[in-house]
Amino acid sequence: MTKILIIYTGGTIGMVNDAKTGTLIPFDFAQIKENVPELARLDYELSVHSFDPILDSSNMNPAVWAELANLILAKYEAYDGFVILHGSDTMSFTASALSFMLQNLGKAVVLTGSQLPIGEIRTDAKENLITALEIAATKSGDKAMVPEVCVYFDYQLFRGNRSIKYNSEKFEAFQSPNYSILAEAGVNLTFYHNYILPYPTEKFKIHTDLNANIGVLKMYPGITELAVKAITESAVDAIVLEAFGSGNTTTAPWFIACLERAIAQDKIIVDISQCKGGSVQLGVYETSRKLQEMGVLSGYDMTFEATVTKLMFLMGQKLPIKEVKRLMEVSIAGELSQ
Repeated sequence: MTKILIIYTGGTIGMVNDAKTGTLIPFDFAQIKENVPELARLDYELSVHSFDPILDSSNMNPAVWAELANLILAKYEAYDGFVILHGSDTMSFTASALSFMLQNLGKAVVLTGSQLPIGEIRTDAKENLITALEIAATKSGDKAMVPEVCVYFDYQLFRGNRSIKYNSEKFEAFQSPNYSILAEAGVNLTFYHNYILPYPTEKFKIHTDLNANIGVLKMYPGITELAVKAITESAVDAIVLEAFGSGNTTTAPWFIACLERAIAQDKIIVDISQCKGGSVQLGVYETSRKLQEMGVLSGYDMTFEATVTKLMFLMGQKLPIKEVKRLMEVSIAGELSQ
């Protein structure tokens, strides 16, 4: 029988209304079959691991990602797939981080959650959970159909490190602006094989050392030298530069000088676009040519979530800075199209 491990970290999906107070409280996921009787129709052996205490996803952090990676490593041989129940707010960050931390992954790790608690009449929780389990259990021959970290939400399966949460009120809360969906749940569960990562040929292993010492510099018209220096002259090891359009910034001499000083101090600067769709193309416009010349890296079409977690991962490996810079501009887990 197919064995799936459900890992409950927290989030709206695991909430029910307290009969006494009327407030939302987490229910015991060890009793998941009682709360979701439809699961009895799935011919899987389900096990549940609940975090204690459970986490609001706003409190998600690298230590929890390491805990998840270690848990998957410990249970890897015992289960055919994994479903992580997670608050939607930071789900794409966790999915992106795990995509780098879980190397040579040969089984599906599907993150899902819901916009409404599982106890609500109109909840999206049951469909998301049931289909996530089906995806985690699906095989092609004796191999997982989707051997990667992904996000399932509202009938669509996204590559984890390509996903973003774009809406806090609709059931279709997630998008993948620069990459195709991996699967779609309609009358049939349809997988788009051309977009799914190939099955690994080497042994599964994990990397849990992350360096989260990262600053974020978001461009806006009228940004001041004081605001820029607050980031570039801080003690961070890397900076994510959220630029305009295809990677453009102001060309004011003071701004260029701030970035040059940061790079001279071995700070890594990665240029990504504030636009959700499209790619950074350094040097196409005059306003980004100087960035390219001074050594600002292109994040191409990476999401903010993938850029931040990839930096954490690479800097945590204690690699030479030259190698970190090289790897930031190539795909290591399907996170960019370059």
